[in-house]
Amino acid sequence: MAENRRKLIAAARRAFAEKGYADASMDVLTAEVGLTRGALYHNFGDKRGLFAAVVDEIDTEMAERAKARGAAAGAGWDALLAEGAAYIEMALDPEVQRIVLLDGPAVLGDPSLWPSQNSCLQVTREAIQGLMGEGVLKPVDAEAAARLISGAALNAAMWIAASAEPERVLPKAQEAFRVLVEGLLAKAPA
Repeated sequence: MAENRRKLIAAARRAFAEKGYADASMDVLTAEVGLTRGALYHNFGDKRGLFAAVVDEIDTEMAERAKARGAAAGAGWDALLAEGAAYIEMALDPEVQRIVLLDGPAVLGDPSLWPSQNSCLQVTREAIQGLMGEGVLKPVDAEAAARLISGAALNAAMWIAASAEPERVLPKAQEAFRVLVEGLLAKAPA
């Protein structure tokens, strides 16, 4: 059963990335991996359930990549800023654009309610609490700050994904994100 689930998610990633949610055929997808629609329904309930699993997988991978980028930048403030910039930059990836940033909200609704986004939100909130404890950030409600930072990164990524010129929009979005988030610093950056 786990193997069938893995096969369906892998095939769905390709189909949703190439054709988009609306045009991806579940009959073609299941036949491609030698399974029936019954296997799809058993594992995911329906096409939307399969799509949610794909979005969760990609969004989780995005969080891991952003975290790695943050770790490479250092700790604390530098890591927080690098993670946000990395998330925004991932909007240049065609799979991320189509599945997570364009079709995701249209099919699954508000991204702030997705399980993968809630996990990222929790990590961001904890980082903010730590930075406030160190006096790096102004005292502010950590939940509110985490939601605003996460929302800013997500909306910047969605702007890039929807743009006719994403490479041109990326540096604008990253710069505005940096300036916005720097407003939380207890002291202005040097």
